[in-house]
Amino acid sequence: MGVEGCTKCIKYVLFVFNFIFWLAGGIILGVALWLRHDSQTTNILYLQLGDKQAPNTFYVGIYILIAVGAVMMFVGFLGCYGAIQESQCLLGTFFTCLVILFACEVAAGIWGFVNKDQIAKDVKQFYDQAFQQALMAESETNNGKAVVKTFHETLDCCGPDNAIGAITPLWRDDLCPKGNILKGNIEFPNCHKKIDELFSGKLYLIGIAAIVVAVIMIFEMILSMVLCCGIRNSSVY
Repeated sequence: MGVEGCTKCIKYVLFVFNFIFWLAGGIILGVALWLRHDSQTTNILYLQLGDKQAPNTFYVGIYILIAVGAVMMFVGFLGCYGAIQESQCLLGTFFTCLVILFACEVAAGIWGFVNKDQIAKDVKQFYDQAFQQALMAESETNNGKAVVKTFHETLDCCGPDNAIGAITPLWRDDLCPKGNILKGNIEFPNCHKKIDELFSGKLYLIGIAAIVVAVIMIFEMILSMVLCCGIRNSSVY
């Protein structure tokens, strides 16, 4: 009892695609949790300068990824079960969930593209404010120096990307990691550049995962509708 011929082949192909989709959801969930608890980002984004918290735009994207990964695992299981049971109701629900997920992914991709430079920019501005406070005579009354040292030690860098780094060499012995005290200003790793590398690398990884998932979802939407129509037109029913 059930579908036959090409429709039966589509049924098992859809099952395989849904299993891959379920695995992809697990991978995205795992990567999102890793990004959430990565020592570099947590050390920096949990910092507080006086009453100002470090920018949390990056974590907003991570929480979205965690939710997407969990939903993908649920939808993948739903698709696998619907394909094996040849249930039009489950396949219709699965297709609807895919459409919603695809729309959310497109929206999240647009949001990420618009904000990809803003994330690093906000963190660099936060670092510059802390750096300026650390250079002030009354810096002992705030935690600017502690914030700057955390940036330097976490990213293995020293100094901002502006004229202060070139004309104020005396702060290095106090603020920079001792292992980074090299000969000459030119040899100091730049913190602005390190911040860009930190977030651009992670966003690149997220972008690849999003493209792969989008392609899988498009195939699954097509296969689920073909299978649903095949079940409906089957002479068995």
